[in-house]
Amino acid sequence: MRKTVIGITVVGNDKEGIVAAFTNFVFEKGGNIEKVNQNVIKGLFGMYLEVSFTKQVNINQFDSEIQSLAKKEEMDVSTHHETNSQKNIAIFVTKEPLCLETILVDSKKRLLKGNISVIVGTENTLEPIAKKEKIPFIIVEEKNQEKAEAKIIEICKKYDIDLIALARYMRILTPNFVWRYPNRIINIHPSLLPAFPGAMAYAQAYERGTKIVGVTSHYVTENLDQGPIIFQDSFKVDPNDSLEEIKTKGQQLEAQTLLKAVKMHLENKLEVRWRKVHIKSK
Repeated sequence: MRKTVIGITVVGNDKEGIVAAFTNFVFEKGGNIEKVNQNVIKGLFGMYLEVSFTKQVNINQFDSEIQSLAKKEEMDVSTHHETNSQKNIAIFVTKEPLCLETILVDSKKRLLKGNISVIVGTENTLEPIAKKEKIPFIIVEEKNQEKAEAKIIEICKKYDIDLIALARYMRILTPNFVWRYPNRIINIHPSLLPAFPGAMAYAQAYERGTKIVGVTSHYVTENLDQGPIIFQDSFKVDPNDSLEEIKTKGQQLEAQTLLKAVKMHLENKLEVRWRKVHIKSK
């Protein structure tokens, strides 16, 4: 019998009884808990439940009732239902265009099993690209990350976002945001993690005379650049290569590696088990 799988995220101020309240709710509905992950950071509680039902479930009723529980417990709760239909994608950007452009090329060719619903930028540099493709572009310029994320959360809710691609997005997302999209935020990092971390990865590699430069696509967690690794790739560096040549090669590889990770996720070919990404055989 085919199972109905529902992902539930719970975020709010930490207090006693939250885990029991939501797990008991699932059991009362005849569900089985397949995955549970919870964490508390500075008084902020986050939990992800993946639950399954072998009997038919009224999704609308389930969502309505769990929102009633969320209101009672003063928690922000969202549910995610895996389907075979097109997923809604949000792309977060700053000013580097190549990763965004590379994803858009495949989208135009209908090679993505998803729809790019919105592009969120920290500035307006890449707005003309979105305008040309007739994709909504929303600027969130707030320097205060809490205020910025409050706006981004509303944007993602409005467009019913399933997957977020960080296309060289130069802001650090907090647990309050990340916990709402477990294993549904993909980042590209310009190095083979954990070597040369940070924004100046290529300069560090150049200065150290590295012979190989790589990139890493990974799911985003509350721990900066430490999420489950999806793909890594690299290229050889010639001693005569300039910093600009290394950056150009690296940025091209970033774009392709991010695109590959996004496409595999959209095709439901990736699974995270024990903090490792496994590629499904079927």
